[in-house]
Amino acid sequence: MDLGLKGKVAVVAGASRGIGKAIARSLAEEGCDLVLCARGEAALISTAEQIRAVGNAVQTVSLDVTHETAGGRLLESALKAFGRLDVLVGNAGGNRRKPLEETTDADWQEIIDLNLLAHVRCSRAAIPAMKDAGGGAIVLISSIFGREAGGTGLSIYNTTKSALISMAKILALELAPSGIRVNTVAPGSIRFPGGSWDRRCIEDPQGMAVFIKENLPLGRFGKAEEVADTVAFLCSERASLMTGACITVDGGQSRSLI
Repeated sequence: MDLGLKGKVAVVAGASRGIGKAIARSLAEEGCDLVLCARGEAALISTAEQIRAVGNAVQTVSLDVTHETAGGRLLESALKAFGRLDVLVGNAGGNRRKPLEETTDADWQEIIDLNLLAHVRCSRAAIPAMKDAGGGAIVLISSIFGREAGGTGLSIYNTTKSALISMAKILALELAPSGIRVNTVAPGSIRFPGGSWDRRCIEDPQGMAVFIKENLPLGRFGKAEEVADTVAFLCSERASLMTGACITVDGGQSRSLI
């Protein structure tokens, strides 16, 4: 299926590894030109080189998306390199896992900045350029633990991922008249080299076998590419009626009914 993304310009935040890297590659394979950002410059450059091998134009911006100027810098990079912006994918995220009573204001502020405000700022910066382009697509990466309880120690993560879904829903309503669609994707447990699930599988294969049996109906972890292909579809005109949605990509792992 041709997704109709050839020649579109996409910004992917948090693109140097894992799900973000897979999203960048999937968009490149569909013909997008890319602006990629991440904090780690070496990994970002390596990712860009791999994607250029597909034959696409790729620009990189090494920055911390939690900085209040990051959204503006990303937009400027896209407009300077390609003159337009059609797609924004926000993949940056993190966690501070501990019981709520042990969390500090600094813990909360750090993850709020990363999991929520970074996406607010990048989206806000992208909107004028997308309006000038006659429309666009914003896809933000949340989690199944933004849709349902994620367990003890995840108060900060759960709260910020839920807030991201809520923000995107309202933004979708606000931008619908401008032809800009906004959706979120909620991955389940995704294994990729260097990720937390990969590390746990290496360190505790027996424990992870039990986890898979009890939690993953398909009998395996998800792959970053499976999330990436869902994102590429949501960015395309093939998903033209989809806005304000949160799509789970979890192999049946989550238990939410809505």
